[in-house]
Amino acid sequence: MRDVTGKVAVITGGASGIGRGMAEAFSAAGMRLVLADVDGARAADTARALQAVSVRCDVANPSDVEALARRALDAFGAVHVVCNNAGVAHGGVTSWESTLEEWRWIVGVNLLGVVHGIRTFAPLLLAQAEGHIVNTASIAGLVTAAGGPLYAATKHAVVSLSESLFNELHAAGRGVHVSVLCPGFVDTELLDSSDRRAPAGAVDRRGHPLRKATAALMARGLSPRAVGESVLAAIREERFWIQTHPEFKPAIRHRMENALEERDPTPLGVTAPSH
Repeated sequence: MRDVTGKVAVITGGASGIGRGMAEAFSAAGMRLVLADVDGARAADTARALQAVSVRCDVANPSDVEALARRALDAFGAVHVVCNNAGVAHGGVTSWESTLEEWRWIVGVNLLGVVHGIRTFAPLLLAQAEGHIVNTASIAGLVTAAGGPLYAATKHAVVSLSESLFNELHAAGRGVHVSVLCPGFVDTELLDSSDRRAPAGAVDRRGHPLRKATAALMARGLSPRAVGESVLAAIREERFWIQTHPEFKPAIRHRMENALEERDPTPLGVTAPSH
């Protein structure tokens, strides 16, 4: 999609963070926007600043996503770019200590939110024989370390789902493309917003050393607008992978080599235990 001027983009999680960064980049390129977010008031504020349409939407609820599509079509008559970007974070608790409510919450938003976006919008894009889907995963979907098993599980799933979708769309041959976004540390409010929306009974992680370290790295991270510009470039180039932090590529390579050599899945720089 070389020329994006006048094209319509729907962005979930569009009120802030990476979603807003995408919206700013797309708006500057002349695209028309529909911004969806579970925080309806904040979505409306962002939409006013960018002359966009806002929709209150919980992506974990398929009927909300279907209503989002109807609103976009009512407003603009078409959708060309869909960014399944809404997400929440969870870390600092082991996989077995995390509650089932926490598992259902993060899977519902991070994975099923993408599933609902694909199921709702892919048929529309295929029918018009034009479009691009961007699924937000994470560097945590390409490498794995202790500390965030729930988040990593959902982001690995989004990468795998996006790879499958790529091949499905390629086979369909209908002019619809997909990208998967795998950013590293980005300067957003993801941790705080996730803490506010965590299910009842979730472990309070705000004082956890991993939580503090991650927050510090994010505060020094890439700007959301820079991530948005990378996404825009990938849409124009019809490119699948969007990796905004090349410094993580050695760790990705190490993980792949572990699998090929049948080594234990230790992170880069960590010696595997002897057996």
